[in-house]
Amino acid sequence: MSKVKTGLSRKLLTRVLSVYFILTIIVTIGQIFTEYLSTKDHIESELRTLKNTFAESLTRANWELNKVQARIISEGLTKLPIVEGVQVRDENGDLIADEGRTIPSDGQTVQAGIMRDHPGGVFSYSFPLIFEFSGRQSYVGDVTLYSSFDIILSRIEVGIFFLLGNAIIKTAFLVFLFMTAFKHMLSEPLSELSRQMTSFDPEHPEEAKITVIDNDDNELRMLQHSFNQVIDDFIVSQAKLTSAREALTQANRKLDDQNLILEQEVAKKTASLSQIMLDLEQQKDELIANQRELRQENENRQYIEDELRKRNAELAKNNEMLNLIKDQLVESERMASLGGLVAGIAHDVNTPLGVGVTAASYLSERIDALRLAYNDKTLSNKTMATFLDEAEQSASLLMGNLNRASELVASFKQVAVDQTSEAQRTFNLNSYLHEILQSLKPTFKNTQHEVRIQCPGDLYITCAPGVIAQITTNMMINSLMHGFENKPAGHISLTISRDDTDIVMEYQDDGKGMDKASLEHLFDAFFTTRRNQGGSGLGTHIVYNLVTQTLDGTIQAFSEPDKGLRYVIRIPDRQD
Repeated sequence: MSKVKTGLSRKLLTRVLSVYFILTIIVTIGQIFTEYLSTKDHIESELRTLKNTFAESLTRANWELNKVQARIISEGLTKLPIVEGVQVRDENGDLIADEGRTIPSDGQTVQAGIMRDHPGGVFSYSFPLIFEFSGRQSYVGDVTLYSSFDIILSRIEVGIFFLLGNAIIKTAFLVFLFMTAFKHMLSEPLSELSRQMTSFDPEHPEEAKITVIDNDDNELRMLQHSFNQVIDDFIVSQAKLTSAREALTQANRKLDDQNLILEQEVAKKTASLSQIMLDLEQQKDELIANQRELRQENENRQYIEDELRKRNAELAKNNEMLNLIKDQLVESERMASLGGLVAGIAHDVNTPLGVGVTAASYLSERIDALRLAYNDKTLSNKTMATFLDEAEQSASLLMGNLNRASELVASFKQVAVDQTSEAQRTFNLNSYLHEILQSLKPTFKNTQHEVRIQCPGDLYITCAPGVIAQITTNMMINSLMHGFENKPAGHISLTISRDDTDIVMEYQDDGKGMDKASLEHLFDAFFTTRRNQGGSGLGTHIVYNLVTQTLDGTIQAFSEPDKGLRYVIRIPDRQD
């Protein structure tokens, strides 16, 4: 008997152990990965805890533009075991501090705490720096703390070694146990069974029956009975085969007789088929002619379809070009509106700053005179009292004008930032509308027009604030330019209310109004009644797109000549 190259017991043992090895590796890797995730979550929690510790000092440093203090705090953070790098940015996204192992900033503003994973096993936690002043929150920058896979590995290194050692010991013991069991229970009995089966003699099949050494009633015992039964069946089959050979010889003689009869019938059928083939050939020629005509017609239709596709492609290209030009004009209109606010705010801020400079100069002169009198020993109680009165008046004048300038700049800054940003947030609509009105005061400064806003003080809305600012600004500027043209004094009212599902904004002016024909084209792009005076016709079109597309709302306009213009805007209430 030749020796087998791959024994069944060895193959079975290999597969069993392979499955066990794979399961052991998967479980071990799963345990290591679970340990890694747990440690990473713990480190991320520690990074969030660092925010509560250092956010206030970094916010104060950014607000006071103290870059040295920010860098000192950043260097201190990198000394912590879980921190490999620190980035501190100001409100414009410029780096103030970049210490340790960091990733180049993508320039996006951080509005809330966020965890990010980076290439190279680095992950970070970013949070904004918000400074509260006079009840108002101002974004002054953000901080990004970096950690890495190396820090996590250093914490779980001992646990990994323990898991690997445990898996190796259990695997070695199981291999030894399986090899011993397979050898005694499978390999040796199968070898003896194979030896007996190879001694099979077809001439004496009754002597080829086998016996199994193992006395247990198992699969080997069943294989013995099955093989011995096959031997018995083989003996019976040999006897049946002999009788079948004789019957087959007689059947062959009868088959030869039937073949002669079939050959005669085939000759008759062949003649009939030849005639049928001639008829089919003629029909084939007719079908080929019809196919040629259909092919020519299909080619003509294909040519027409290609021409139509070319025309459609040209039309689509022209349509894309028109949309691009339209978007550029809309963006230019938005920037022009913001530029008008900048000019008005700059002019209005100039007045309180000029008064403040004058008061500060006068106070400086009085201090010099007081110091001279003190040095000359001629300082009297009356002089001192006079100086204190003048100083108090100058300080009060200086503080009042600087506060006025600060309020103007803060209002304009909030509105300007919102108009150039599409980020959504939840804000108080009443306060924000008054900030918009504050930024528009320079525009109405030299007029006698009155603007009145009625809005619930506790009404909050969730959307991009710049959309509300753009809508309100465009409606008021349109009233000023078109509705109050040649009218010295006018009235504008903006009333906000909330029903079951919507926030309703009703805007009303008492300007010259519009006729029915003009009202039908009010929201059309490039429609304007002041084309020869520089009007772009995009103001109301921008308002319509912002309400219907950005806010998913509706807008209606109502007007009659000399009865003013009224807008009714309904916005879905998304405030939780």
